[in-house]
Amino acid sequence: MKLRLDDNRMSDNFFEDTRILGIACTLKNYHFCWHVDRLLQIGFQTSVDLQIPMEKNRRSYSFTVYEYIHQIEQKEHFLYSNKHEGEFLLPELQHFDFIWLIRDPFHDESAFSRIQLMIKEIPGVQLVAEVAHDKIKSKDNLQR
Repeated sequence: MKLRLDDNRMSDNFFEDTRILGIACTLKNYHFCWHVDRLLQIGFQTSVDLQIPMEKNRRSYSFTVYEYIHQIEQKEHFLYSNKHEGEFLLPELQHFDFIWLIRDPFHDESAFSRIQLMIKEIPGVQLVAEVAHDKIKSKDNLQR
């Protein structure tokens, strides 16, 4: 008997208790994160371990991922840079510069709405929209 990993099940587990925002913005990554920290006290951090490498057309790309884990509220925030040198982490969401994944086991609707409203106040932000999980075809790219 041959055992196989069930990629769909792994993907479902990764996206359990999550909501996703797509953000169109003219700001650089670090400048956007600075505004988020100032307005929402969400101090995104990144490291080499959080980079998402991708090979395409014999070229290498690296997408930056920022994270913030709020221990008390048990929320995890991941901010993905969706663009790098003309390539996209999630090609089906090309109009978004950032993908913000929020894992919240308590499903705090008011906190999620507050984040959306506050992001819209950041200068340079053009669009903030919730993205349904079923609209993302390349979910595996977020899980690397």
